[in-house]
Amino acid sequence: MSDDVATEMARIAGAARPAAALMRAASSEAKNRALLAAATAIEQNAAAILRVNAEEVDAAQDATPAFIDRLSLTPEGVGAMASALRTIAAIKDPVGAVIADWERPNGLKFQRVRTPIGVVAIIYESRPNVTIDAAVIAIKAGNAAILRGGSECVRTSLLLARLFQLSLREAGLPETAAQFIETTDRAAVGALLSGLDGAIDLVIPRGGKSLVARVQKEARVAVLSHLDGICHVYLDKDADIAKAIDITINSKLRRTGVCGSAETLLIDRAGLNRLLPPVAAALREKSCELRGDVAVRAIDPAIAPASDEDWSTEYLAPILAIAAVDGVEGAIAHIARYGSSHTETIVTENKSAAERFLAGVDSAIVLHNASTQFADGGEFGFGAELGIATGRLHARGPVVVEELTTYKTVIRGAGQVRP
Repeated sequence: MSDDVATEMARIAGAARPAAALMRAASSEAKNRALLAAATAIEQNAAAILRVNAEEVDAAQDATPAFIDRLSLTPEGVGAMASALRTIAAIKDPVGAVIADWERPNGLKFQRVRTPIGVVAIIYESRPNVTIDAAVIAIKAGNAAILRGGSECVRTSLLLARLFQLSLREAGLPETAAQFIETTDRAAVGALLSGLDGAIDLVIPRGGKSLVARVQKEARVAVLSHLDGICHVYLDKDADIAKAIDITINSKLRRTGVCGSAETLLIDRAGLNRLLPPVAAALREKSCELRGDVAVRAIDPAIAPASDEDWSTEYLAPILAIAAVDGVEGAIAHIARYGSSHTETIVTENKSAAERFLAGVDSAIVLHNASTQFADGGEFGFGAELGIATGRLHARGPVVVEELTTYKTVIRGAGQVRP
């Protein structure tokens, strides 16, 4: 790590913990003022934001279409950032909320109370809007944030971060509660993962598989993330064909580069002859490449053979693997074997089959008769998210405001001592 990077990271580390202490004590009113001011600032500076972003998109024209899609901001996207800020400002502040309270026979009164995590580092790629998503969620939850965006959109992200910092100042909160790392030197990521000598409490990566894998491997502090989005659509024998087509198409093709995009289609063997032909035809009309198992290809030989690797591949492209399974239990077993605990949906008019699927699939998000692409904090009504957590500790599903809090236990007594 160069001296310049080391100096910048030391400065950021030195400012983070004091800012977190101030944010812990900040009122809901002050936090909401900052978020609303940021929404207005983004709208007022939309032209400048789009101009800088367009320059960065032009510089990345050799990249893949999915990469360009993630990098690009539109007028609607800028408006969505402002809308997310206002939505989160309107959400009830989780800090100080009493999760549980009880009293012991000795008169001690207990309360479990939500409290900020402290200093949260968010490392992300390609998506400049994550600058705002990360900052607003961290601030609403009473934390300080350290933001490290990708080099390909550093100018757009920096502009957004500065607008947010000015809004913090306008609300009487510390600008250092949302620090942005300006250097594009990869050594800065290594410094963050080291924990900056105890300055960081949590790291959240949001980006490609290589970034998340690196964070999970190297981090010396807690990590909240998911590595793969192997999402499934299961068409039960009692699925409505129109719903099966619409949900499969949307789950796979609405945006192929997002983690909630379906990668495998499972079809109940008892309904395969009825469901596969119209669904496969609809997918082909949308130029989706299909790969199937032996049973699937016996009905539609034009589908390419699927390999064992296909069932555990996150394509992030218009490619879909299709397998026949033995009912709901077969679908649950396939997902347990090959899935990544992200998002799965069942399409059926059979209520008992739906409830068995919802109860039996151990993923962060499970749906009935709805697209997997609803795996998004905004669609949950939370305004924004920092990703989908697929672990089983602390947080699961959309990482939103409440997920950036922890809790402490407060005990009130009247002179009790332990015998």
